[in-house]
Amino acid sequence: MIIFAFIIVYFMPILGIIFCLNLVSILTKIEKDEKTTKNTFWLTLSFVLIIWSIAMGTIMK
Repeated sequence: MIIFAFIIVYFMPILGIIFCLNLVSILTKIEKDEKTTKNTFWLTLSFVLIIWSIAMGTIMK
């Protein structure tokens, strides 16, 4: 639980930036017909951590 509290406080802005940058990168790569595997992995990982941290933050209260 402490790990998710730490993620919520300190890493949520970083995860949001990672999510947005990878989303934009995927959209531009789709337009150019390039591989999006790495960006999709990082986008999914950051999204899961954001959602999981929010869920754990509401449970901790």
